Amino acid sequence: MSSREEIAAVFDSMRDLVLEKNKRYGDSALRPRRCFSRLDGEQGILVRLDDKLNRIENASELRKNDIADLIGYLSLLCVARGWNDFSDLLD
Repeated sequence: MSSREEIAAVFDSMRDLVLEKNKRYGDSALRPRRCFSRLDGEQGILVRLDDKLNRIENASELRKNDIADLIGYLSLLCVARGWNDFSDLLD
């Protein structure tokens, strides 16, 4: 498999993972229930990213799940901010 194919496979698999988690958790990252916290979706995602980075910093090893969570949260943050087209970043 070429590098381009492997990159595509990573993003395809991450897309499937994030969509499935979004379905299982009822879109809670982008549309939180707000029973206890009053944070909006974007602020909640930022808190989750901070928590995940703290766990990574204090762990003895970096795990596949840690990376998947970061990619997932960052993808959700892009959605929350309406960043769904990155063609403007190409030189």
